Amino acid sequence: MRGLVHPFSKALYELDENGNVHVSKDGISGTFSIDGRHLAGELRECDPQMCGWVAGPQVANHRFAQPAGES
Repeated sequence: MRGLVHPFSKALYELDENGNVHVSKDGISGTFSIDGRHLAGELRECDPQMCGWVAGPQVANHRFAQPAGES
C-alpha cells in the first residue's frame, strides 16, 4: 500500500483499494474518506489534510519530467 506516517502523531495513513484512507496507530485503526470523514473502525479521529495527501490526485512534477527527445 502507498502511505505516509504523520509527523506528529506517528499514525500510518495508507490508501486502500477502494480509494479510502486506512489509518492505524497504537494497534487500533479506522477507515476515512479523502476529506477525513470516518467510515469504519475503532479509530475515529484523523488529520483530514493527511487524508487528502494520501488519497488525492498524484500530479507529475515538471521538474522531474525528461525533455522531449531524451530517454
